[in-house]
Amino acid sequence: MELPTGVDVELDAIDWRLLGLLQADASLTNQALAEAAHVSPATALRRVKRLREEGVIERFTTLLAPAFAGRGLQALCEVTLDRQGAEALDAFEARAVAEAAVQQVWRVSPGPDFVLVVWAADMPAYLAVTQRLFTQDANVRNVKSFFALKRAKFNPAVPAP
Repeated sequence: MELPTGVDVELDAIDWRLLGLLQADASLTNQALAEAAHVSPATALRRVKRLREEGVIERFTTLLAPAFAGRGLQALCEVTLDRQGAEALDAFEARAVAEAAVQQVWRVSPGPDFVLVVWAADMPAYLAVTQRLFTQDANVRNVKSFFALKRAKFNPAVPAP
């Protein structure tokens, strides 16, 4: 597996088994993880530590239930800039990443320059985000927002090869 940093990481079947289990439930204790992966607790601990140090495991997080997350608006926003030079793209990306309401920032091609996932408590809060992030930026040419009505699937897991 080649990571974006250029570090080449060799993953074997045990690594992939551990990664699959952790992607399904990162709250597993080391003992439960080792048992489910059919390895010793020491092996599970050592391998997970290595996978974190090598950047394969980016972080552990908690996903809230869709019913709770449904208390607000989620918008998917396509953003097109006037100037697409590296400096202009980097500047917008940095502003989007710094905005607390922006959950995800994707630089995409072809089509718009960015796709953002934005969460806001309500429409006035969303409007405030759009004012800060889009309206006040002279380089933003076009924004097209789609409001999520239902999340049918959300599975960010990377399957084993």
